[in-house]
Amino acid sequence: MDDSRCLRFFLEPTDTLHRRYEALRAYFVERRPLKEIAQQSGYRYNTLRDVIGDFRARCRDDRVPPFSRHHDRGDHHLTVRSCPSPRKPRRWRIVGGWTSPRDAA
Repeated sequence: MDDSRCLRFFLEPTDTLHRRYEALRAYFVERRPLKEIAQQSGYRYNTLRDVIGDFRARCRDDRVPPFSRHHDRGDHHLTVRSCPSPRKPRRWRIVGGWTSPRDAA
């Protein structure tokens, strides 16, 4: 069975929230180096540091993560767009292939 489209969903996320999730997951779960994640995901190093800092602050304050679709505590305006963006989604640039530490083993 050809799962190439399914694989691209994870390796080349086009949605901003999905892209952010994959970068945060690579940092917190896979413990990959920040510089490597930034390069692979198309983020600038300092931008990704800011994303991680914002995520930590939201978790520390027990607020819904920015990619979640929950509407707790009145911050739904931060988690769901009120209308779809008229712009075309940006492709997530992949540099050298996305592999996890498990793949290297």
